[in-house]
Amino acid sequence: MFEKILIANRGEIALRVIRACREMGIQSVAVHSTADSDAMHVRMADEAVCIGPPPASQSYLSFPAIISACEITGAQAIHPGYGFLSENANFVQIVEDHDLTFIGPSAEHIRIMGDKITAKDTVKRLGIPCVPGSAGGVATLEEARKTADDIGYPLIIKATAGGGGRGMKLAKNDKELDNAFRTARSEAKAAFGNDEVYIEKYLQKPRHIEVQVFGDGKGNAVYLAERDCSLQRRHQKVLEEAPGPVITQEQRERIGRICADAVGSIEYIGAGTIEFLFEDGEFYFIEMNTRLQVEHPVTEAIFGIDLVREQIRVAEGLPMSFGQDDLVINGHAIEVRINAEKLPSFSPSPGRISQYHAPGGLGVRVDSALYDGYSIPPYYDSLIGKLIVHGRDRPEAIARLKRALGELIVDGIDTTIPLFHQLLEEPDIQSGNYNIHWLEKWLERNLTA
Repeated sequence: MFEKILIANRGEIALRVIRACREMGIQSVAVHSTADSDAMHVRMADEAVCIGPPPASQSYLSFPAIISACEITGAQAIHPGYGFLSENANFVQIVEDHDLTFIGPSAEHIRIMGDKITAKDTVKRLGIPCVPGSAGGVATLEEARKTADDIGYPLIIKATAGGGGRGMKLAKNDKELDNAFRTARSEAKAAFGNDEVYIEKYLQKPRHIEVQVFGDGKGNAVYLAERDCSLQRRHQKVLEEAPGPVITQEQRERIGRICADAVGSIEYIGAGTIEFLFEDGEFYFIEMNTRLQVEHPVTEAIFGIDLVREQIRVAEGLPMSFGQDDLVINGHAIEVRINAEKLPSFSPSPGRISQYHAPGGLGVRVDSALYDGYSIPPYYDSLIGKLIVHGRDRPEAIARLKRALGELIVDGIDTTIPLFHQLLEEPDIQSGNYNIHWLEKWLERNLTA
């Protein structure tokens, strides 16, 4: 049994892991930059170590600083949260080389799934359906044109090492292909140091559906239904819900079993998410995230389980505390991401919180590191909290979300809270009739400067 775990992250996700540790009787170690000295995760952990100055590259992304913090405190394991080093295979290898435990998948599995082309080849062999596209990287415009002839327009060009929408360009016809191809490669090189791109068929009105999987590293794996993450702005998720409002039980079981069998066959350990585009009843693989997701609370809500606790258990070598037959969906859950951003530009809005009040009541959960007087630093992601609600069905969850948003107070900075007040009044949102393009079009009509 681990006696002490270091959390290599900050903010709400660091608090989330600290809470799980406390319930399990495990000591927690927080790490922080000088900009986060007064952060809530630093206050709540059993121990805290300053690991560097504000830039993440010199603190939260510093391998030596984090390993040193483990050695100083005697932590036996590292939980990476999400973001930062959570999907860095080199870091995982170094952790293991120092006889520490990384609470997550192996370095090998992170490497396989971290490269989009390798991941696609791997999941194809495992029986997971994929979007039609290039067999691998596309190095020249001539190759791009040949691929376009094979799969047809519209198509999308993506960076193999990409993420967050960077290095991703749409080409609707042959005239747009040249510029899209060159721009995608240029952006990929600038963002990731790797200009390799691949090409996929661009689906017209898909939904973004992701399947939560969990493995024990010994060949046993389960799926925990799906989340619908179709409300996106610039490929960044804004609202997530579980289960998917348009997914049938037959579709859920079919894709879930495929995903669970796939991760079980490679002896995957811990939490993972296999993401798909879903259109006309068919699933098409996008990528696999080998970590805990920001939106994991909606899955926890409908199953009544603690995914972080389960991550820690299997990292210790214990069996999963549930099997597939134990996973029965109960009700509906929705999460909205609260960002410190100024509308309509969505520009960052760091600053001091003059007043903060979290909503409560039945079926309401708030994951946040905010408190009265806290100053949000300008150096990190703008996510400052997640509001999660659970109801007996989707209409009740929406009503509960409206009520909870009305109780939520974050004064002193601009936030995206007003956006959700507006969205929840939209008939398409209330009915679940939306796709990955819906929000961008809605924003153009409703949030112009």
